[in-house]
Amino acid sequence: MKFKTRDMVLISLFTALTAVGAFIQIPTPLVSFSLQFLFCAYSGIFLGSKYGLYSQLLYVGIGLAGVPVFTKGGGVSYVLQPSFGYILGLILCAYIIGRIVEKMESISFTKLFLISVLGLMMLYIIGVPYLYLMFNRVAENPMSFATAVKVGFLQYIVVDLAKCAVVAFTAVKIIPILRKSGYVNLADVK
Repeated sequence: MKFKTRDMVLISLFTALTAVGAFIQIPTPLVSFSLQFLFCAYSGIFLGSKYGLYSQLLYVGIGLAGVPVFTKGGGVSYVLQPSFGYILGLILCAYIIGRIVEKMESISFTKLFLISVLGLMMLYIIGVPYLYLMFNRVAENPMSFATAVKVGFLQYIVVDLAKCAVVAFTAVKIIPILRKSGYVNLADVK
């Protein structure tokens, strides 16, 4: 597979943004929220399915190789972290968002918001069962699936939906600028 220099730079840029997003945390009384999903969603929207996927694969690969780009470090042993399923979900999230955006005839806030929510759901579909599995099978710390949903989904969803709104609002503003500059060839913006 042959990449243009521009494509390699963009893939690397969104890999770096996702890594930085892991360390930009918004503390709350219950849980801290990171910005990984925000940059993952942007990678799908701005890079498309293939390059968005590559940016997240590169992020996961760098982290598993030992570079501390995940919220709690890096290395192969990170697969035993209960939160690693969400990191895997970033890959599918970027691909799904990018794939749908590529096929759209027009882009609007509502469409981008719904697509971001769909990508977010892919993150949870992988992350919550992984969390459940790690607590029950690996850590041998029994947890019901309902508790896993509460701990791994319900306490995050409101803030993550707000991130989807931010992604949609900003992308609708940025896409026309990128199209005019010739950087992206996405659908018309409405």
